Amino acid sequence: MSETKTEEPSKPVAVAPAASPAVAPVPPHMHPGRRRRLRIIGIVAAPIVLIVGVVWIHRILNTVSTDDAYVNGHVTFVAPRVPGQVVAVLVDDNNRVHKGDLLVELDKEPYQVEVNIAASAVAAAQADLVAAQADARSTEGQARSLRFSLQRAIEDVDNQISLLRSKVATLDSQQAVVDRAQSDVDRVLPLVQSGSVTEEEVDHRKQALLVAKAEYQEVLQEVYQTRVALGLEPKPPSGDLTEVPSDLDQTFSSVRQAQYSLMEVAAKLNVVDSFNVTPKQLVANFIKRDPEGNIDRIYAQLLKNAPAVMQAETKVEVAQRDLDQAKLNLSYCDVVAEIDGVVSRRDVNPGNNVIAGQSLMTLRSPKDIWVDANFKETQLADLRIGQPVDLDVDMYGRHVDFTGRISGFTIGTGSTLALLPAENATGNFVKVVQRLPVRIDLVDYDPDQSPLFVGLSVTPSVHINEPPTGPDAGKVLQPYLPTTGPTTTQ
Repeated sequence: MSETKTEEPSKPVAVAPAASPAVAPVPPHMHPGRRRRLRIIGIVAAPIVLIVGVVWIHRILNTVSTDDAYVNGHVTFVAPRVPGQVVAVLVDDNNRVHKGDLLVELDKEPYQVEVNIAASAVAAAQADLVAAQADARSTEGQARSLRFSLQRAIEDVDNQISLLRSKVATLDSQQAVVDRAQSDVDRVLPLVQSGSVTEEEVDHRKQALLVAKAEYQEVLQEVYQTRVALGLEPKPPSGDLTEVPSDLDQTFSSVRQAQYSLMEVAAKLNVVDSFNVTPKQLVANFIKRDPEGNIDRIYAQLLKNAPAVMQAETKVEVAQRDLDQAKLNLSYCDVVAEIDGVVSRRDVNPGNNVIAGQSLMTLRSPKDIWVDANFKETQLADLRIGQPVDLDVDMYGRHVDFTGRISGFTIGTGSTLALLPAENATGNFVKVVQRLPVRIDLVDYDPDQSPLFVGLSVTPSVHINEPPTGPDAGKVLQPYLPTTGPTTTQ
């Protein structure tokens, strides 16, 4: 409701004194009611302006801000690991997916065929392994038999030596018989002329002497035969018919033959010894393979490590790896999401032939984001890791408050990290204030309530006078990451 009353022009208008220096003077010709409202507004606005000014000055003194900042995040490219033809695409741009969700399906039939072929190869390799194990067990049986043959050959030589000594003893006994018969003949010959002994008695004793000598020669020939059978001279230079080398049971031909036959079979079980070892050493070395000398345990280990068995096992392993790879390739026909995210830049359709590593689409996580703020180099002196940050996002204005903390500083300014960095050594250098990207991580960010999108403009305000918190608080550089192995330096 407006007032219609007017004042006389001849009467001077009294102007009330200003309540505050911030209140503007009211024109004298203005309507009194309007002048009154303007005066009230001036009185109320003065402290508001003063408060705003104080807040602005406080903000200037306690924060560092920039308008050169934006939301950033990682890009995950979705690509197949195997080539093939696309049979189905199950998502489209802007679809939100969970980790493990099926995105694209490739034709599985060629890879299923490869799986079947690899499975057949595994079955064949396993059959070869069974055959190799059977051959190894057969070889084990031959080795056991030849080991007893070697032992029997040694025993035969020892028996022949004992027989030789027995025959030499018999020869000595027979020599005594010959000597006695010769003495009998020598005693009766002088008595023949006296008639005390008949010719018949003499002939009888001579006949006994001849028989004794014949028996002696028979035993002597048997001794010679036994010595020759042992590979010895019939008549040793020393004259001792019992003279035999101490290692004859280790060097005799039949013993050596049995030894080498055993070594030949044992080599198939990966038991290798020098040809210069004696049979006793060969057997001793074999028994040493087990601390307790358990023969059965030794052969069980030999069967496991037999070259033919190990080769067959290797073929089975290779075939199994091929089968695993074929199954893995078959599983790769299902292209799944590696992260929780939102699909963008889809570039694939059913029927397309794709190759391994080809980009089909991208995924961006709505939660794994941060703010890259490009502060001027003149603003960096007081910035530290862990300082709290207020984030004003143009998309939401002041309706939504976001907070964050500084988590790190980029090692170079934007100009040095550009694709074509500035060349300041050409002689026409003009100093320009540089900007350094500072990473700000969001705190208590919930993308389901107020999502932020990569590329949105942000105005961060860093509270430089508040104590930094969190990991690496107060530092400029982050610490070294823990290493799990040796590192190389250049």
